[in-house]
Amino acid sequence: MRNVLCYTRKPVNEKIYDPRLAYSMHLAIEKEGKYVPLNHNSGVLFALATENEDGSLNPKSIRHPFVFNMKDGSFGVIAVRIEGDGEDDSQSKGKAIFFVSKDLVNYEEEGLIGLTDDYLERVVCIYDADACEYVIEYKDVNAKFGRVALKDIRGGEDYSDAVTGIDEGEFILPAVSEVSEDDILGVVPENEFEVDNETGKRLEDKFMVPCHIANEYPVSVTAANKEELDAIKAKAIYSDGTFAMKRVDWDVTNVDWNKEEEYEITGKIHQDVFKFPIAYNRADPCMAMWKGKYYFISTNDADHEHTIYIREADSIPELVTAEDHLILDAYTYEHVGNLLWAPELHVVEGRLYIFHACTPGEFFCEESHVLALKEGGNPVNKEDWSEPKRIVKADGSDICKQGDVITLDMTCFKWEGEYYAVWSQRQFLPKDLGAWLYIAKLNKDEPWKLASEPVVLSKPDYGWANNHTFVDEGPFAIIKDDMLILTFSSAAVDTSYVVGMLTVEKGKDILVRENWRKSNAPILTSRSVEGEFGTGHNAYVIDEYGDMWNTYHARPGVDGPRSSGVRRVHFDIDGLPRLDLVEENDVNKELRTIRTTLVVEK
Repeated sequence: MRNVLCYTRKPVNEKIYDPRLAYSMHLAIEKEGKYVPLNHNSGVLFALATENEDGSLNPKSIRHPFVFNMKDGSFGVIAVRIEGDGEDDSQSKGKAIFFVSKDLVNYEEEGLIGLTDDYLERVVCIYDADACEYVIEYKDVNAKFGRVALKDIRGGEDYSDAVTGIDEGEFILPAVSEVSEDDILGVVPENEFEVDNETGKRLEDKFMVPCHIANEYPVSVTAANKEELDAIKAKAIYSDGTFAMKRVDWDVTNVDWNKEEEYEITGKIHQDVFKFPIAYNRADPCMAMWKGKYYFISTNDADHEHTIYIREADSIPELVTAEDHLILDAYTYEHVGNLLWAPELHVVEGRLYIFHACTPGEFFCEESHVLALKEGGNPVNKEDWSEPKRIVKADGSDICKQGDVITLDMTCFKWEGEYYAVWSQRQFLPKDLGAWLYIAKLNKDEPWKLASEPVVLSKPDYGWANNHTFVDEGPFAIIKDDMLILTFSSAAVDTSYVVGMLTVEKGKDILVRENWRKSNAPILTSRSVEGEFGTGHNAYVIDEYGDMWNTYHARPGVDGPRSSGVRRVHFDIDGLPRLDLVEENDVNKELRTIRTTLVVEK
């Protein structure tokens, strides 16, 4: 069995750790006699915002989460729901919020449980296996205590009529081990519980960064030339049981490829290392491969988003120092006058396009546009790109009312034979509703036209997504086996910027919001990689060797400029992307050397 600690954190400040982050459930697991925080000491469970009739959101957080065993072997979490920044929540007065989880990784918010008429201070729950019932006890803000015994717990139910009073001394609040802030920064312990070894291992595998622990490579290989040898990859094995196939840079200086002999050779696992940042003042980066060349494009913060440049190279490492070529500015076209944002390179039916946002001048007129590369054109030549076209609905009408609503960060992808567009859309008038993600089919022959009506895909309904501002933006798709994965960015474009994730399985209608599953916690934050703050706006490219790379922006320091980075995408035990596998964990320098017997056979 393994001991697990449930805790919250003390808020720090708006740049480091806000109340909407701190007032969430965190987990730590016991290792070698002390608790080790999971998920970079970030929350794993957040409360959903409530929604008003006009679509606006009311942020919510939780206080005093308490984890308990359910009778079916799953886990329950009961807590006091509060307003996003910690105040009493009038919408849940006298009610506790209830979640269930099979593995403490994925959670379902079941709803509120009615207990009393006053605000709750604390609530706990224990399953009594002998009596086959759940015992819920609470303390309200006036120091009154109550208890209710239930055969089953259901969200949305009111159990206040069955509550009986108890004394303070009867309150079943189990003792919690003392945990030092030297061990877990900002820790506020809530409760401890046991999990079996399998659940404990899964928690570690999902919420701790894996590291390279071993290699597998044949003890003997046969090849007729260097190309055949290079095609054989080493399997790098990681601490969570996942693996990645790696190229090997072999030393074959003593090999005579014209002689059929055996040679003892050594090589090193190949690793491209990109020191962050690869480009200062470049945000919303995107890399793509097109006709054997690689391209890099981004928002240019250095000139206040008035130009878009593109780089071309034969490899991803060469893009870091490649020459910039101007392809769009704020002066050439009357309808493109300012704020050139988030350019993305996409291939639709064999033709190269750039999706981006721009405005004639005012921020409130920012809208999604598309550039098309002319037939036979060169991507680094400005003259070979068409005039930007505003993206419209299938009938040619506007997606939204310019000046009242903006659209930006449009991406596209092909899934089950259809092209789709996903973008961020924000209504400012008559009321600011925040930025939501929308999805629609895309006309493959005229990709500046949608092919279906837009539908809402996601709203910034968790504390990490409405921190400082209500924003979901920067979507980009990953297709992995039979799963469509969409990462997106949330919150303000400061240190609170984070990356969330939506997934849907093949065969489901992706235009139906309910068919998608949203990660309860972000998958990349300012705590994920040391020295990188406000990470987000990801795009992905697969190189000629089959490796997937994540391009993103972050800040090199709390007050640093948005700047671009590149890191290999690893896939975890569930086939989902890990964006926090830094180079030293990706390839252990002590395991880089590979040895084998080479048999030259013509």
